[in-house]
Amino acid sequence: QVQLVESGGGLVQPGGSLRLSCAASRSIFRLYGMGWYRQAPGKQRELFEGITSGGSTNYTDSVKGRFSISRDNAKNTLYLQMNSLKAEDTAVYYCNAQRPRLGTIAAADYWGQGTQVTVSS
Repeated sequence: QVQLVESGGGLVQPGGSLRLSCAASRSIFRLYGMGWYRQAPGKQRELFEGITSGGSTNYTDSVKGRFSISRDNAKNTLYLQMNSLKAEDTAVYYCNAQRPRLGTIAAADYWGQGTQVTVSS
């Protein structure tokens, strides 16, 4: 099993920056794709940025040019750098880890508990 713990959320003014962390309980980046999701009040949870086990990154237009994902293999930690924050970025942010089936080993899907990000003046 894999445990994921997000941290770094909080209150920030519009235009400000925040960095979120996702600490994994063990080394998983070689086999797992990692992603950042967020869920705003009254909205569906959405995937907005991810990184594959090979290091390829993807992002949605809503965060393009503002958010970036990175990882520190030695610390088993995934990061999300958020810049130029807007009020609409307010949401609970979740870290996710997924891997496909490996032979007889079933596919896996793990989630962190989420961290609140509030952008307000």
